[in-house]
Parts: sequence; C-alpha cells; structure tokens
Amino acid sequence: MNKVLKSLPYLFFIALFGLTLFSFTNKSATNFTVIIDAGHGGKDPGCSGSKTKEKDVALAVALKVGNYIKENMKEVKVVYTRSTDVFVELDERTAIANRNKADLFISIHCNAADNKKVFGAETYTIGMHKTDGNLDVAMRENAVILKEENHKEKYQFDPYSIISYIKMSNFQSANQTKSIDFATKVQHQFEKRVNRENRGVKQSGFLVLWKTAMPAALIEIGFLTNTKEEGYLKTDNGQTYIASGIYRAFKEYKNEVSAK
Repeated sequence: MNKVLKSLPYLFFIALFGLTLFSFTNKSATNFTVIIDAGHGGKDPGCSGSKTKEKDVALAVALKVGNYIKENMKEVKVVYTRSTDVFVELDERTAIANRNKADLFISIHCNAADNKKVFGAETYTIGMHKTDGNLDVAMRENAVILKEENHKEKYQFDPYSIISYIKMSNFQSANQTKSIDFATKVQHQFEKRVNRENRGVKQSGFLVLWKTAMPAALIEIGFLTNTKEEGYLKTDNGQTYIASGIYRAFKEYKNEVSAK
C-alpha cells in the first residue's frame, strides 16, 4: 500500500504530461483555418450560362478545393460556408469566418457579361473599384441581399447605389496586403498552371469581404456567358483543374505565412 501511495505523484505527473502533450499535439494539428465560401446557393442561382448555374459550379469547385487541402495539409482546418445547395445570407458567411477566427477567407464565384466573347478568371479584394466593370461585378454579386428579409435594416446598403460604394471605399482593411498577395498567387496559378486567361487582381466593394476580420479574396473563376468557357467550367475535369490552381495558391500562401 505504501508503495502505491509513493508512486501516486509519479503517476499523476505522467498523466498530466500525457494530457499536456495531447493538448499541444491536437492544437498543432490544426494551426491554420481557411473558410471556403461557395457563392450563392438555394433560391439564389447566381448568374447562368446556357446549361449551368453559378451556384452549382461554385459549389463543385469549392468542395474540390477543400478536399485537396484536407488530403494534403493536415495542419489546416477547412470550414465551408455551405457544402450543399442551400441559401446562406451574406452576413452569415462573414460571421462563419469571424466565429471560426479564420486565417483566410476564399469566396468562389462565376462571372457573367453582356459581351458573350469575354472570358478569363479574375480575383478581387475589398477596395475602391478602378473601373465601371469592377463595379458591375460587385453590384451583381451584392444584389443577393435583395433576396434576404429585412436587408435594408440589416445592411443599410443599396447594392445599386454609387453612394453605398463610396462609403464602403472609406473602409481600409488591415489585411489588404495579405489579401492581394493571395489573390496574386491565385491568378498566377490560373495563368501558368491551369492555362486560363489572366484578367488580373482587382478591387471593388463586395459585402461578403467587407466585414471579414482576416485576409479575404473573391475569385471569379470564369464566364458562364461565354459558351466555350462554360463548356470548360461545367466539366469535372475543368473544375478539377480550377480547384487545383486555387489549392496550389493557398498552399504557397499558407506556407509563406507560417514561415513568417
């Protein structure tokens, strides 16, 4: 009995050490959180091509990006704003990112244009639009709030009012540099690895990026209004290549951030 009593402090120490080691290992296992946001969903189809809807293509690519990260980067926690065809309000997408104290927010969308010949990928960060084209994209994406109840009281923002975007431009994100860095990596991958037309890194007033407390970017992976590009984006092969480009950009960005 005395031997048992004498060994108790040592057993306690071993148990405590084991719990501490488990806690440390468990914490280290996921030391970076990324939010992957598939644009639109549910009652909001987004833009459309002749045979596809933005909400479906965006979701397919988002899930593939998440799977690449889960399979190859065990230290990263992946959180989706939606993983099925459901409607998620814009402020809730941002709230999901902030609640999870995310390190990066990636929103995936498809583009549209009146000119059916326009094609290519472009990535946006929050900021003042430099061209009317940038503003048009932001207006189209922000118009989703009109499908939400009490959107006027909730956002106090008119997606079709220039005044709203001027007010938003006064907001300066502390994460602007990192957001642009990630966006640049995405566009580089699209051009060099995926062989897509690089339409560059741009800025405009996207509500879904506005209130995020971390670096954030909105990726327009291509134009569904261009018949040839729609044909590419609707295929599993095309979606896989696009997702791999975003994954490679994320991996490079994450590794650089971790190294610093």
